[in-house]
Amino acid sequence: MDAKTFDTICSRDAICWLPDEVLGKILSLIPTKQAVSTSVLSKKWRTIFRLVDNLEFDDFFSLQAEEVLTLGLRKHVRYVFTEDFKNLVDRTLALQCDYPIKKFSLKCHLSKYDERQKTCVRLWISNVVGRGVFELDLRIKDPGIHFLPPHLFASKTLVKLTLGTQLCLGKLPSYVSLPSLKSLFIDTIFFYDIEDLSYVLLAGCPVLEELSVHHHEFIATPHTISSPTVKRLSVDYHSPDDVDSSSHMSFDLPKLVYLEYSHCALGEYCQINLESLVEAKLDLGLERKVLRLDVTDLIIGISNVQTLHLSPDSVHVIYSYCRNGLPVFENLVNLSLGSKNNQGWKLLAYLLKQSTKLETLIVKDLNGYTGDVSMPPNKVKVLHILGYRGTAEEVKQLKSFLGEFECLELVQVDVTEALEDDGKILLQTKRDLMMLLEASLPSKCQFKVT
Repeated sequence: MDAKTFDTICSRDAICWLPDEVLGKILSLIPTKQAVSTSVLSKKWRTIFRLVDNLEFDDFFSLQAEEVLTLGLRKHVRYVFTEDFKNLVDRTLALQCDYPIKKFSLKCHLSKYDERQKTCVRLWISNVVGRGVFELDLRIKDPGIHFLPPHLFASKTLVKLTLGTQLCLGKLPSYVSLPSLKSLFIDTIFFYDIEDLSYVLLAGCPVLEELSVHHHEFIATPHTISSPTVKRLSVDYHSPDDVDSSSHMSFDLPKLVYLEYSHCALGEYCQINLESLVEAKLDLGLERKVLRLDVTDLIIGISNVQTLHLSPDSVHVIYSYCRNGLPVFENLVNLSLGSKNNQGWKLLAYLLKQSTKLETLIVKDLNGYTGDVSMPPNKVKVLHILGYRGTAEEVKQLKSFLGEFECLELVQVDVTEALEDDGKILLQTKRDLMMLLEASLPSKCQFKVT
């Protein structure tokens, strides 16, 4: 279809009578590759495409693999983005000239030795930063050192930044200044100096509120996270090669409200400043390289929370390696935990003793509960049991467990999804459960089976 024919059709098409700004918004909602194709239709649509303020480029699923012979002995594969991908990005940015942009997303692999590719990426990032981008999502996999353009770290407009994956940044510029940045997500980023995260990057983000730091099978994880402004933090470390007997962790976050922390338990938690914490989710595993575990300081540091979630592994770690005993949880109202064995139920009894305000208890299943652990007097009003399978053993466990709570006002039991494949068994399990609850609970207590 030539431009004249297209214009003739548009004269009868209501969409072409929409304001250019509205058409630009519509194009921003569809994949960039499709949106840019409209620019060939007519001069009008080339102008409209400049108003597109959301660009997404993803080459992860169209990789070009190059086999390289090394010393004539073995082959290794390096991944490069295709020439078509390069041309698409170049052409798109050229069509838009210097029009403002809100979001730019780039996902691609780079070759370790291809400086031409790295130069292209730096130019693309520089282009959108210069156009006042608000949100930048860079998922660049580069096995070498990748130096991002310095003025990325001096953007006055950037509000949300995502950096990853398996990316070696090199040394950050000392003048990091991101005065508008509120959300930062970094995934398996290698810093030249691991202290650069807190003392260079975060130090240059005066209004940062949300931070995610993830590392998976990569060395040199930052062991200090410090910020006077961050309110929400997610830390997910799975890098056993970077853990040994001297490993430690520090959280200096006086305004933090929400913490999600997944890591192996360590021997030392140097500084835990979490005075504003309201909710915490812990998933602490065991690593043999850490000779003497002690999570006491970490647990003390989160003891002012109102809501606490503990994975089964965390329950085991806290029971075994909170060497100075549990602190008092003065504000704890909601507790969620799972247990692998009898130790978990002993920890629950201990937590109930140390948490006099606890009202809601969520138990992920009754695995390992034998009834020989007595729960202390408590004020739990809402009890939620997850993963109920309806076995004869669980019926005994549940009946015994319910007897440990005298102030219950609501009991909810969720039947495991594994029973959904057999409708008859599921229905019978629910009926049996309803009868058990009706017989075991006081009349004032409501109950639900879901």
